[in-house]
Amino acid sequence: MTDCVATTADLTRLDWAKGDGLLPAIVQHWLSGEVLMLGYMNADALNRTRSSGQVTFYSRSKQRLWTKGESSGHVLALKSIRIDCDADTLLVQAEPHGPTCHNGTSSCFGQSAEVRPPMGFLAELDALVARREAERPPGSYTTSLFEGGIRRMAQKVGEEGVETALAAVAQDDAELLGEAADLLFHLTVVLRARGLSLTDVAALLARRHVPRAEK
Repeated sequence: MTDCVATTADLTRLDWAKGDGLLPAIVQHWLSGEVLMLGYMNADALNRTRSSGQVTFYSRSKQRLWTKGESSGHVLALKSIRIDCDADTLLVQAEPHGPTCHNGTSSCFGQSAEVRPPMGFLAELDALVARREAERPPGSYTTSLFEGGIRRMAQKVGEEGVETALAAVAQDDAELLGEAADLLFHLTVVLRARGLSLTDVAALLARRHVPRAEK
């Protein structure tokens, strides 16, 4: 399902003339914020992207429309399109199905850990836990947590919470970080078991964080 923030009226403001009919399109991971690639779109590529739900560019080398992943299967599923203040650049948010770069990396700008925003891994963790819940691969620790039921998951959150608190007052930074990571992982699992996610938690925190002047 896509959420094209830019409306049809917005898109009519695009300045196609500035780039001789082509506009740069920056593709960003819709959850982690990682910049995946840069391509170019003409009006036909933009229309194809919006109608098909798969990010499509105009290939300057092939001189034709090119849907990302048409050969490899590593498509970019459209989530939203935004335009910049000058109406001459597109920001495309997408969900990648496989590596984006032909070199096999998630981003054309390098390995994921090098270009992903520091907090972006939490979105990847959230997505991984969701896949584990749906697929239940044998031998996975996360699968065993889901199959143990909500009470067992809640117990693990409680245990990890206590261990994190103890580490905060009696152990070094490395131990505290390790316990905090365990707590966050198990909290992600228990949220998913209730049909919730870290994204929901972040959204609630954002709603709470209203500047005093706006209250």
